[in-house]
Amino acid sequence: MREMKFKPAPPSGSARHLPINGEDSRIRVLSLLVEDGQSTLTKVTGVIRRRGFHVRGISVGPSRQPGRSRITLEIDHGHAEADQVRKQLERLVEVLEVEDLTGDDLHSRELVVATVAASEVEALLQRGAKVLSSGPDGTTVEFSGGAEEVGEFVDELTRHGIVDVVRSGPVVMRRTA
Repeated sequence: MREMKFKPAPPSGSARHLPINGEDSRIRVLSLLVEDGQSTLTKVTGVIRRRGFHVRGISVGPSRQPGRSRITLEIDHGHAEADQVRKQLERLVEVLEVEDLTGDDLHSRELVVATVAASEVEALLQRGAKVLSSGPDGTTVEFSGGAEEVGEFVDELTRHGIVDVVRSGPVVMRRTA
């Protein structure tokens, strides 16, 4: 999860094609299938760091195959440089597969979990948020959607007394239909 101290991601909706416009032509979406291990993520991020890429979003989760995980990276850099990083990632023993999903028709979702003042919950529920818990420090809500929807929700949160907020990186999957 990443803390909200960054510029919102580009518009997307629930499906998107990357790059979207000239500004986003440097955004690449890579999907990695990796062997689970203590240093796998460190090795993957080391390759990205050495090339000077800016990671705009990262998500890691289990795959359907036991002992393997799926890493989704949204990185900011040019096409040629992304190809170099992809080739270097493929050389890592722990990396079994690298797919460049940039430009593909994708389902893309992000998640926000936020604690807000209890008096502000109704407006957020109307936007589609769900209540996770309530307490003396506020009410914790969750909201998921495309990057644009989540960005707009975070903007809405700023008008409603945020106590705390966390936003996930992108989770993407190719559309199949």
